[in-house]
Amino acid sequence: MEIILKEDIVNLGYKNDIVTVKSGYGRNYLIPTGKAVIASPAAKKMLAEDLKQRAHKLEKIKKDAEEVAAKLEGVSLSIATKVSSTGTIFGSVGSIQLADALEKLGFEIDRKSIILKDAIKEIGQYKALVKLHKEISIEIPFEVVAEEA
Repeated sequence: MEIILKEDIVNLGYKNDIVTVKSGYGRNYLIPTGKAVIASPAAKKMLAEDLKQRAHKLEKIKKDAEEVAAKLEGVSLSIATKVSSTGTIFGSVGSIQLADALEKLGFEIDRKSIILKDAIKEIGQYKALVKLHKEISIEIPFEVVAEEA
């Protein structure tokens, strides 16, 4: 089933993309919640006209994402967390902690756009991928350290 996305959906696509999904997923979730519409020939024509009219707005959004990526280029984070005597973290460090650390530095980045390979459960050096735009992503190095008692 071909659908047109009305908003960004993680691991599926970005707004105004035409994607193919299984029929049940489209009919029972995406279309009733307003996240997508069926990609009929009329809807495709409307989408093409809409994209043509909004091309300059999309260019500005991409340019803004490039500026944020340039500012994030030299950023290195240090995340303090509680650890046991063996160096194992109580819980784990995830995208929420990274988003909070970036917010303290003045960057408004949605936690859903921060991608970690695995849950971080030990002290050490790691890298996170931040997707700012569908064509722009940046890797941010960060270090997990023990919180001072």
